[in-house]
Amino acid sequence: MVRKYMIPLLSVLGVLFAIWMVMEGSRPVIHSQPVADPPRVEFASRISGAGIVEASTRNISIGAHLPGIVARVNVEVGQRVKAGAPLFSIDDRAAIADLAVREARLQETEANLQDLKAQLRIAENIKDPRAISIEDLNKRRYAVKVAEARVATASAEIRAARVDLDRLTVRAPLEGTVLQSNIRPGEYAPSGVTAQPLILLGNLDRVHVRVDIDENDAWRFNDKAPAIAFVRGNPALRTTLRFEYIEEYVIPKRSLTGESTERVDTRVMQAVYSFNREDLPVFPGQLMDVFIEDLSSLTTAPQEADAPAKQP
Repeated sequence: MVRKYMIPLLSVLGVLFAIWMVMEGSRPVIHSQPVADPPRVEFASRISGAGIVEASTRNISIGAHLPGIVARVNVEVGQRVKAGAPLFSIDDRAAIADLAVREARLQETEANLQDLKAQLRIAENIKDPRAISIEDLNKRRYAVKVAEARVATASAEIRAARVDLDRLTVRAPLEGTVLQSNIRPGEYAPSGVTAQPLILLGNLDRVHVRVDIDENDAWRFNDKAPAIAFVRGNPALRTTLRFEYIEEYVIPKRSLTGESTERVDTRVMQAVYSFNREDLPVFPGQLMDVFIEDLSSLTTAPQEADAPAKQP
């Protein structure tokens, strides 16, 4: 009895399930609203590119001349420093002790030089040539010259020790703002190239925007064309840009937008623009959407001269 009604019931349930699936699949897809409206550009034809904000002096990665333990950090993030101002210092106790040893050695060599000079003066004032030989007199003169050379060497070593002592204090190469600080007192500061800069420094009086222009659009670029930049996330924040220069070397593309149509094997030409930071609240390292007007359609290629008629 149960088996008699089971198969029709399952058939009806299958039909109802198929109808429900069709109705669900036919519903229109509701697209999510964008976080921010795309920027509106008044250029009829334009070149677009991603730009990254950087200091007008480039973002300078400050390193240490000599490796060692950091003793003092003299600056904070956001602080403006003058050229030559101390940024941080390496433990200098060993360098100070070495300088003291070299200074004491210089005093010793200077005293020895004075003694040899006095003995030479006494020998040269002897009137009787039988009292001292010419060979002995020359040896005294050579001893004075050797002592003078040792004094000069000791003085040079002191100057070198003072240079090494001064190199333990890293100073700002130019006037700018501390953008980033990645060291603390007690940490080890290596010399040479590091994965992240010990201190990042740059001048923000006028910031630069480094724009990546696809190599396929490079021929359309004109440095006289107007350009504007938008802050990502708020198209109402925009500013006009002033052209600065073009990097002469075309590099592989590094800044990716994440779009499915984006090619990652292309190369880009980098154009650098600038604007006053007071006009727009941006920070170094921030991405911006840059649009440059395309003036290539306004230029016409020279027409080839008509070929002369062939002579019969």
